[in-house]
Amino acid sequence: MALSSTLDRFLADMEYPATRDDLLREATRDGLPAEDRAVLRDLPEQSYSAAWLIRYRLARTALADALTPASRLAA
Repeated sequence: MALSSTLDRFLADMEYPATRDDLLREATRDGLPAEDRAVLRDLPEQSYSAAWLIRYRLARTALADALTPASRLAA
């Protein structure tokens, strides 16, 4: 899953550490599109120390989602 440029800029400008709720509150305040806020809403509730950690988590989730159908076929 590629991040939208809007979400990528938002994550780069965000102050850390930040919880998922902090991210959602600031995303709403900054007027991020609903699709970007939905991506943030799906993050696990924890404190994030940097933007790269959120990007890593999102990429890991996207990879797991992409591999899930293939693993079901192998079973």
